[in-house]
This record gives sequence, structure tokens and C-alpha cells, in this order.
Amino acid sequence: MTVTPTSLTRAAGISAAVAGLLFIAVQINHPPMDVSSVTTTEWVVRQTAKTVMAAAALAGITGMYLRQVRQMGILGLVGYLVFGAGYLVMMGIEFAGAYVLPSLAHTAPGYVNDVLAASIGGTVKGDIGAMQTALAVMGVGYLAGGVLFGLALFRARVLARWASGLLVLGTLATLALHVLPHSFERPLAVPTGVALIGLGISLWRDQRRTATVTASDVAPVRAEAVVR
Repeated sequence: MTVTPTSLTRAAGISAAVAGLLFIAVQINHPPMDVSSVTTTEWVVRQTAKTVMAAAALAGITGMYLRQVRQMGILGLVGYLVFGAGYLVMMGIEFAGAYVLPSLAHTAPGYVNDVLAASIGGTVKGDIGAMQTALAVMGVGYLAGGVLFGLALFRARVLARWASGLLVLGTLATLALHVLPHSFERPLAVPTGVALIGLGISLWRDQRRTATVTASDVAPVRAEAVVR
């Protein structure tokens, strides 16, 4: 199997679509964010899925950026770096949620509850150390990066503009959580998931179309060479 830029970009499109599907799926019937949920198998499965989602999203947005690096300009570069950093930190946090917090649930339940509270913008009673900084970086990266990257995608006019616009709106919508009940957190994640699916499919189709056009251009050249 030959690895080409086209095949890598198409793989990035698939990764983005998978990330969007997982982002939506993990919101369905999500268990309560408390220490009693952390010790369940469902929790580990969901957190593992979130870790995979973050990794897939990082691969997806990397492919999107590289596909249109010239069209996206400085805004796209800044947006990609900030958005990518947000997903990179998210991957580490979700991994810790899946495989570190469960081991602390019985010995340090207060710390676990504080980490969970901090992750949803609740009241933290104790010191959670570097996790507080990591959660802040993830939040800024997701919000600011999503808006900047989405705007750059929209301006570039290469991938589906409706999905690019939805990415901007979806990430901006998380600001409403400061005034809305926590129950709105899950539904507000859906637009971003749909945006990632749309962008991923658009990237995959774009590379498929490019490969078809390239093949049709090469064929006449080869035929002419044979005639000569």
C-alpha cells in the first residue's frame, strides 16, 4: 500500500467525521459527574471514547489545515495551533479521567469530586493542582481555537461553508453555559459534533474529487507518450 498526501488527507477527513460522531454519542445518557460514577465500567468506556475522539479531532483538523494552508493564512495558522492545543490537552485530561481518577475514587474522593466539579464549571473546594491549569487551557483552546479555525475555514471557501460556520457557532454556544443550567451542556455539544462530521465528509470528498481530476489529466499525457 502506497501512502500518499491524498490518502493521508482522506484519512484525516474520516478521522474528523469519527470524532464528530463520538462527540455526539458520548453525550447521550451521560452519567452524573460525581465520584460514584467514576468507578463504573460505563465511565471508563465513555472516557476512553472521549480520548479517542480528541485524538481523531486533532488528526482531522490537521488534515483540514494542511489541505488549505495557503488559503487560511495567518488566521488559520493561529486558529489551528490554538484549537490543536485544546484538543491535545483534552486528550490528556480524558485519559486521566478514564485511567487515573477511578484509582483515586476510594482513597481521595474529595480530589476526584473537585476535578469533576472544575470540569463542568462547578465549585472547587480543595486544591486540584495542575488539573486546574490544564482544564483552563483546554477551555480556552476549544473556544478560541474553534472560533478562529472555523472563521478561517469559512473564509478559505475550500470545505463546506455551512459546517465551518456551524463550528464557529457551536463553540461560541458554550459561552451560554455560564448562565444556563448544567443540563444544557450535553445538547450544546451536538452542533460542534455535526460540524466536525460535515467538515470531515467535505474533506474526504474534496480529496476524492482531486484524485479523480488528477487521474483524468494524467491519462491523456500517458496516451500521447505512447503514440510518440
